[in-house]
Amino acid sequence: MTPFPFAAIVGQDEMKTAMVLTAIDPKIGGVLVFGDRGTGKSTAVRALAALLPPIRAVAGCPCNSATPEDCPDWAQVTDTSMVDRPTPVVDLPLGVSEDRVTGALDIERALTRGEKAFEAGLLARANRGYLYIDEVNLLEDHIVDLLLDVAQSGENVVEREGLSIRHPARFVLVGSGNPEEGELRPQLLDRFGLSVEVKSPNDIDTRIEVIRRRDAYENDHAAFMDQWQPEDAALRDRILTARAALPELKTSNVVLHDVASVCLALGSDGLRGELTLLRAARALAAYDGAPDVTRDHIRAAAPMALRHRLRRDPLDDAGSTARVARQLAEVLP
Repeated sequence: MTPFPFAAIVGQDEMKTAMVLTAIDPKIGGVLVFGDRGTGKSTAVRALAALLPPIRAVAGCPCNSATPEDCPDWAQVTDTSMVDRPTPVVDLPLGVSEDRVTGALDIERALTRGEKAFEAGLLARANRGYLYIDEVNLLEDHIVDLLLDVAQSGENVVEREGLSIRHPARFVLVGSGNPEEGELRPQLLDRFGLSVEVKSPNDIDTRIEVIRRRDAYENDHAAFMDQWQPEDAALRDRILTARAALPELKTSNVVLHDVASVCLALGSDGLRGELTLLRAARALAAYDGAPDVTRDHIRAAAPMALRHRLRRDPLDDAGSTARVARQLAEVLP
């Protein structure tokens, strides 16, 4: 069945905005979504990927390479024709083995043919797409360490069992979970560009609309998709227009000063906060069709880019969100 339309998701505006910004500029670094179960987190990821235009990739390449020259030697690609593929969305389940994530020796070929060949893992499949981790705060430490290395380098390296394998692994990392079930390691927390908090709607009208749309999607699928596909198409065009406009966007010294001032006032760790806030504000300006970044864009992007980078209680809803809002009002009146 076709994924639920992104435009038809009710509410959760901050989550949808964060995901759209990463689609405009994947260098922002992914989205961390914390909140209640059943609030549309995984639905939004798949809906956005379905919304985006397909990627152009080499047909026989397990890494979704954009050109035959980019295909790794170990893949021994024989079909170098170019095909259109949907933007990949790969789930990384809890309890997954390291071999399944990174790839490993192809046991079947080793036993039947005596060949030492590499079987690509989830990181290869996610290249140029999205890697989605539900309950990311419950992920095992050794998988977290692995993801940290790959997120930093954009490359998966496998050195074991007599293999020496490298391949690109550039993806938008989307993690979701409930902070009450366990904390996320600070090193991995810092690798997410944006963070958002989602809650179940607490008014009757919104909850009714959620039920109505989901029911229509499941029981009158064709008519529901016909109704919402034009809005998804308009959103796709807006994202593509923003991508094209992003390199030409102007960023003044005043904006750079404002970004640095906000991060300094909030006490965010390191300088990654400034870089992420600037990228998010630029993507938001491009999405709005603005010729340059303004304070309004910084104000809108700051909670998403900084709430999880505060030195104290980074996942405390009452503390971090209120603190960001208070400091923004003081620094950017």
